[in-house]
Amino acid sequence: MTFEYTLDTIDEVAHQILNNASSKIFLFDAPMGAGKTTLIKELCKQLGVKDTISSPTYSLVNEYQGTQGKIYHFDLYRLENTNEILDSGLDDYLYEDAFVFIEWPEKMQEFLPNNYHNLRVEIQKNGLRVLKIS
Repeated sequence: MTFEYTLDTIDEVAHQILNNASSKIFLFDAPMGAGKTTLIKELCKQLGVKDTISSPTYSLVNEYQGTQGKIYHFDLYRLENTNEILDSGLDDYLYEDAFVFIEWPEKMQEFLPNNYHNLRVEIQKNGLRVLKIS
């Protein structure tokens, strides 16, 4: 599935992502500054999160409560090795009945369950974003 969007239409894309999801685990693959956190904020908003949603770059994971249950937002950019994942218990979050949004997922690839959505965000020259979901 492929979508083109801007900040003005990001809510529509988030709605489509959630309505077509067969898993609650979403991996975000995109370069720095492509809007991963912005899209995750919109997904959390549509899942009923009322709290301020921010990037967990320094805390590694933020937990939110939405109308459909818990939501975990990982930002693994700072991780240097898989021992840090095990030491922090991040792998345990993957097996809860919760939405899990992971930025920089390649850093924990070996811990991922079989069922997840890979979301690739690409920036176009005109500022448009192209989202490919597999």
